[in-house]
This record gives sequence, C-alpha cells and structure tokens, in this order.
Amino acid sequence: MSLYDLLKQRRMVRHYTDERIPREVLERLAATVRRAPSAGFSQGQRLLVIDEPELLQELARDETRDAEPWFGSAAAHVLVLTREQDYHDRYTRPDKLDATGGEEIVWPVPFWHVDAGAALMLVLLAAIEEGLAAGVYGVQVDDQPRWRELLQIPDDLTIVAGVTLGKAAPDPEWSKRTSRATQRRKTIDELVTWNRWSS
Repeated sequence: MSLYDLLKQRRMVRHYTDERIPREVLERLAATVRRAPSAGFSQGQRLLVIDEPELLQELARDETRDAEPWFGSAAAHVLVLTREQDYHDRYTRPDKLDATGGEEIVWPVPFWHVDAGAALMLVLLAAIEEGLAAGVYGVQVDDQPRWRELLQIPDDLTIVAGVTLGKAAPDPEWSKRTSRATQRRKTIDELVTWNRWSS
C-alpha cells in the first residue's frame, strides 16, 4: 500500500472492539519514534505505551458518564511526550554553537512540539499499516497531575497528545455529531498556496 493509500484510510476512531493488540505490534508501532524527524537530531520525542488493563481502566475514569465509551474500549494508549531540554542540550553543543556565533539559536517556534507532532503522525500511519484504528486526544491541564502520578511521568517531559488504539468497532451514535460529520472538508485551494501568499 502506498502512503497516499494509507492517508485515504486515516480517520479518528473513538470506538473499538474488545480485541487486544499483541505486544509485538505495539513494539513495531512504537519503534517509529526512532524515524521521526527532529531539529538538529535532538531526538526529544518520547512515547509512553499503555496496554496494562488496570491502567487502561484508570485512564477511562476521566470519560464523561453520558458518552459511549472511547477510552474504555481502547486496547492501548500511546502518549506522545517531549523533552524540551534535549533541544537546548543539542543546540549548545560545539557544532551548533560554531554555526551561530557561540549562542544557542533563538527558537522561532518550539520545535520540541513540532517534532512531537511528526512523531504523532508516524504513530497514526503505523496504526493503519498494522490494521488498527486510532483516535487522538489531549490531556486536559486539570487532569495532568493525576495522569503524571498514575503513569509516573517525570517532570521534564511534557504531555503533547495521546492516541487510543484498537480494532475499529461500528461508530457509536455520538460520533455522528462530531466535527468530521458536521464540518465540510476544506478544498485544496483553501489550504495550499503556491510561491507567494496573496489575499
């Protein structure tokens, strides 16, 4: 299957069967982080793969009671994390300082988040390659202390996003009311401009 075929299959899935994911599949999926791009080869991305049933149940506690299960039906979660300090460490090494006159670059954007997004996309594409479905979520600020304690996440790692994984089940009724079902897909001309931006 080509990349373009994979992309046609990519969608957010929030309802899964009760089929478990073999550990070797999760290991292959997690190994994609080693191929993710990173500024200056800083390699600040980290993945935390959660497949223990007890931990999955704990994560599902945060679900809204009146919603059909999303977290509760996932066979695994992958948290995409980033370690900002890896970028500062890399860009204060001699080869980078020689190129910038002895000072760390002024970061135009937080590339540790950019690179985490690239790692996230690799996880989503690898899930399709493995015959799995996936859904992306954010961990709300108020929930982060509980997640950090439960999953023993060190303070120097930032939680960027999470991904639920599993075998897709038929969409629940509430998914018909979500963004993909209620919003039109923008045209290519609305999203892509060539050579110079014009209004």
